[in-house]
Amino acid sequence: MSTDDQKVLLAKIGAAHGIRGEVRVKPFGDDPLSFADYGILTTKDGKRSFEVEKARVQKTVVVTRFKGVTDRNQAEELNGVELYVSREQLPEPEEDEFYYSDLTGLSVIDQSDETLGRIVAVQDFGAGDLLEIRPTRGRTFYIPFTKDFVPEISLDGGLVRVDLPEDYFSDGDPEPSETSPDR
Repeated sequence: MSTDDQKVLLAKIGAAHGIRGEVRVKPFGDDPLSFADYGILTTKDGKRSFEVEKARVQKTVVVTRFKGVTDRNQAEELNGVELYVSREQLPEPEEDEFYYSDLTGLSVIDQSDETLGRIVAVQDFGAGDLLEIRPTRGRTFYIPFTKDFVPEISLDGGLVRVDLPEDYFSDGDPEPSETSPDR
């Protein structure tokens, strides 16, 4: 996919909010209202488009009204729709900042230049960003997306260098701690 037609996920529409066509939107990014600044948002395939009429932050979501959505039934039909913009509409990231879409597909190598696989996604299950790596064979695995674990990222070179502890892939039982009872 070339950068001129690359889409970047900005937000995902959730449940309806009230009876006047508003929906809860989960934004991705540092500024929860930034998805409303890009004009027309589209689905990944570009077949549907949405324009934000009004948006306000409420706890962990942004209650949003889209143009043309005027009642709860229309709002409920939007649940699960992901909202995208084209990559070139976004500002260039600051140093040491990356768009998840720029990381997807990069090769992952370890300290000894062994290829571990490719990044297939960046996930956040609540404890911080994780790189999801798909090896050539076997199941995907995760690496914390921190400076300690990922000291080098070369978008131009198409690779990410990781620094993993020696026992990172050991499948053994966890070591007993002094606080765990003996069994």
